[in-house]
Amino acid sequence: MLALSLPIRKSQSLRLLCIGAHSDDLEIGCGGAVLSWLESRPSIDVTWVVLTAQADRAREARKSAKALLKRAANVEIVLGDFKDGFLVAQYEAVETWFQSIKSHVPRPDIVFTHRLEDRHQDHRLASELTWNTWRDHLILEYEIMKYEGDLGQPNVFVPLQGTIARRKATHLKRHFGSQRAKGWFTEQNFLALARLRGVECRAESGYAEAFHARKLVLAPTTL
Repeated sequence: MLALSLPIRKSQSLRLLCIGAHSDDLEIGCGGAVLSWLESRPSIDVTWVVLTAQADRAREARKSAKALLKRAANVEIVLGDFKDGFLVAQYEAVETWFQSIKSHVPRPDIVFTHRLEDRHQDHRLASELTWNTWRDHLILEYEIMKYEGDLGQPNVFVPLQGTIARRKATHLKRHFGSQRAKGWFTEQNFLALARLRGVECRAESGYAEAFHARKLVLAPTTL
């Protein structure tokens, strides 16, 4: 299968905008891809956005992001204090907050966000507002395993080295103590999903992360 590579600019960083509803969503959904790219590219700027980060969850989010993104050229961590589970009821305030983020991150190269069909109401709203705010950008929707079983059929895959997949799983367990009591929040489950996606894209390592891309533009471009 033809593999498409990220653009390599001689004088400009790759700009990532990563949006998650909760403190561990980004690490679960795209942590492996971000770690892999940071290891292979000399210059990446990351804006890391978490909507519902309060008290201990805010501390977890900030500490995790700093550890995960330590190889990035520039990092901006943006934490909202909206109420977990009630983003829909705070719609106007959340939409205004998204617009404020766009004012200083107007043209990211890649936007990571939740999947539009995700059954968690906070996740769905985060995705909807991402599409409303960055309307002509490359948006990759990541997946979060859950009891409802709404993973779907992704169409974009990022193969991961085995060391990266295991680092991601270990990172999640280390940095999100508030979630360890949840039955699904285990290193084995994170690696199992990576294994499944690795099979689907025939990753040499056997591991991958998967995303949903609704729009892709292929064009001959001089970088």
